[in-house]
Amino acid sequence: MAETRLLLLMFLALPLYAAAQGPGMREVENNAFTTNEILEYRIHYGLINAGEARLEIMPEIKKFGKRQVYHMVGTGRTTGAFDWFFKVRDRYESYVDRHSIIPWYFVRRISEGGYKKSQKVKFNHFRNVAVSEEATIEVPHDIQDVISAYYFCRTMNFDTADIGDIFPMHTYLDDEVINLSLKYIGKETVKVKAGKFRCLKFRPVLLVGRVFKEEDDMTIWVTDDANKVVIRAEAEVLVGSIKMDLKKYSGLANPLHAKVK
Repeated sequence: MAETRLLLLMFLALPLYAAAQGPGMREVENNAFTTNEILEYRIHYGLINAGEARLEIMPEIKKFGKRQVYHMVGTGRTTGAFDWFFKVRDRYESYVDRHSIIPWYFVRRISEGGYKKSQKVKFNHFRNVAVSEEATIEVPHDIQDVISAYYFCRTMNFDTADIGDIFPMHTYLDDEVINLSLKYIGKETVKVKAGKFRCLKFRPVLLVGRVFKEEDDMTIWVTDDANKVVIRAEAEVLVGSIKMDLKKYSGLANPLHAKVK
């Protein structure tokens, strides 16, 4: 069901930006997030509460070979009436390099109505390949998965971005590399259940026809501070509109200066 796919994309908070890098392991300066961070969202389908989403960085720093990694988990589920006719229980996990903010191991377990899928992917950033149970594909240098991309984008500095600036993005999903772009729209104050926030506003250029009516039918709002937390994501789809709002947060690395008192 196309709109459910969008719910999943939105709860993963829409990776914003992935810059092309030269060979070798990059070093990313990260002041935006740390362990124990939890972000909880409410998803609306039109006027109906359709689901919930959660993004969490687990407390323990783990090891993948010699590299230190964050264990990041994203979950999504339908609620209320949606649970009766199209039940969704999805879980995404990514083991993300602490210093390069790239994924080494990605796990996807989805249950959407009668459709179920389980996938495990290993990334080899020295050979630039991604290996799943079904395929081995070449990927761009410093490829992201849908979880790690969100956190990597939060390390980016948009202070010098001008309205209309375009940022490219490369993300792995379903044994494919998805190439999207993000357009910076400006600044706006947004009110959600978690409060009122000063935000940076972006519009992804998206795939038309499969889910979205037009390429600019989605907008996202990100806190205009060091945390760069997604506050709201909103989209017009072929069968209606979907909105995801932040409802609760904890464990942020920095004071939430974007929140309006």
